[in-house]
Amino acid sequence: MSATPHSNRAARRVLAAAAGLATVGALVAAMPASADGRGHGHGHTPSRTVDVQLLSFNDLHGNLEPPAGSAGNVTETQADGTTKSVPAGGAEYLATSLRTARQGHPYSITAAGGDMIGASPLLSGLFHDEPTIEALNKIKLDVTTVGNHEFDEGAVELARMQNGGCHPTEGCYEAGKKFEGADFPYLAANVTSEKTGKPILKPYTVWKKNGVKIGFIGVTLEGTPNIVTANGVKGLKFHDEIETVNKYAKELDRQGVKSIVALIHEGGSPASSSYNYGCDSPGAGDGISGPIVDIAKGISPKVDALVTGHTHQAYVCTIPDPAGNPRLVTSAASYGKLYTDTTLTYDRRTKDIVRTAVKSPVSGNHIVSRDQAKASDISQLIARWSALAAPIANRPQGYIAADINGRGATAYEKPLGDLIADAQLAGLSPADKGGAQIAFMNPGGIRSDLVYKASGTEGDGVVTYGEAFTVQPFTNMMNVVDLTGAQVVSALQQQVSGSNEASPKILQSSKGLTYTLDMTKAGAARVVTDSIKLDGVAIDPAKTYRVAMNEFLAGGGDGFAALGQGTNKLVGASDLDVFNAYLAANSSASAPIAPPATDRITVIQ
Repeated sequence: MSATPHSNRAARRVLAAAAGLATVGALVAAMPASADGRGHGHGHTPSRTVDVQLLSFNDLHGNLEPPAGSAGNVTETQADGTTKSVPAGGAEYLATSLRTARQGHPYSITAAGGDMIGASPLLSGLFHDEPTIEALNKIKLDVTTVGNHEFDEGAVELARMQNGGCHPTEGCYEAGKKFEGADFPYLAANVTSEKTGKPILKPYTVWKKNGVKIGFIGVTLEGTPNIVTANGVKGLKFHDEIETVNKYAKELDRQGVKSIVALIHEGGSPASSSYNYGCDSPGAGDGISGPIVDIAKGISPKVDALVTGHTHQAYVCTIPDPAGNPRLVTSAASYGKLYTDTTLTYDRRTKDIVRTAVKSPVSGNHIVSRDQAKASDISQLIARWSALAAPIANRPQGYIAADINGRGATAYEKPLGDLIADAQLAGLSPADKGGAQIAFMNPGGIRSDLVYKASGTEGDGVVTYGEAFTVQPFTNMMNVVDLTGAQVVSALQQQVSGSNEASPKILQSSKGLTYTLDMTKAGAARVVTDSIKLDGVAIDPAKTYRVAMNEFLAGGGDGFAALGQGTNKLVGASDLDVFNAYLAANSSASAPIAPPATDRITVIQ
């Protein structure tokens, strides 16, 4: 298990001393410092440096209850090199972990890397994520950046999350109670209004205590419009992450704020899925790839640390800044399963963070264990909202014979993806429903697994409305459009080329559509075009096919421009309604649905 913040404190101070702290010099050596960074010499003269604790996490996605199935596990590498899965997460345990970590640290900040809400399980999503904002207030989150999912319901709803007020159409959920909004600032430095040209929320904030000042700048990925529905980003512009952070770092510097942390909702992929993998091996930052690497290398040396997210990965890396100085880049996986504990050594004279060679106890990821006590105030909050959700959440929808993995599946073709695509095909193939011949599901829209073990009192194998909602929480409307065979082929090629070449996004296809992916090749050539068949017949480039997909894909989302070229559109029921109807019509207690065989895509590695 990970070391505790308490056991690391002494090691941090030893490390700082060993690193020299050249700018501090003999002054520090002459003044003994206590654990809270304040000296206890003659006259209680303050120490020149103060250790500021930065606790951070990201991509909570409204997971107030412990996430189910494989989505609720953390991979941990053992001393002998083997790995094990550790159940983790849940807001009750996250609150306890953070409160325990703060003990003995009078200078402690809790920050987040975006996607606190959106794509949330029913307990939060049913109430437009008001429960999650309430929980984060109780957990004492100090600041977060927006992520792409903060825009799922648009800028007006995001402003309501910040400022409070009851939902514009559904009103207040509890008699006599008005939603108060977030106690912490949401930052959106690189998201501006098309009308005003100004950020839609605060671009930065400054945390202050006893003369210590640390600025936080928050940005989401510039590509947010490509992964959110058009309505969600209507009237907004998203700007370059590096340019934006550097702009506001200069502004903070001019205000005398020299210590700066960037909260960036963009991330990377470490070479290992283990949360305790050392991604600075063999050299600084060598064990991580992805967009955050170039972003980190381009952000001004004025910024002292980067808290990141979006990729749902766990890492604590050192990526040198443009001046060649070591700088921490961290991410704490997702769903509240981990938190990062970082020590920022603040120099009162320079007002800056002392950055030396960063090693493991200065920053580390820690498991949010379910073996600890639950935070009673969060338990009460969950119970309150659960009672309101129960009539809908506990309603049985269908039956499964075993776990059907979606989010937790590592292969390109996912059993739950096949099931969802089949449900969409079945629901939209009747002539009066669209006449669909093919259905595509985007992998990022599958937010969880269907787990055989009962989550409550419903019984093993029963799929409740709440569980189905957790899998597909966006309530995207289904579309059926005309696409030529050539456009279908282009869409399949776009899975592994263009913006998706580095990190393929493999569409989940309905039964009958088969093809081969040759991953030994590059770009569009990875799709073996003459292998693409529908019901055993080669796709005809000149023929028109009726294709079903959710409105996000039909808008060209996730880099699938070809799918956005559809014509003769018919709008059907929501993806969730279609999925639930399929479960009801095709399963029973005596004949549950078995996991699909996942034999539609042949992959050559």
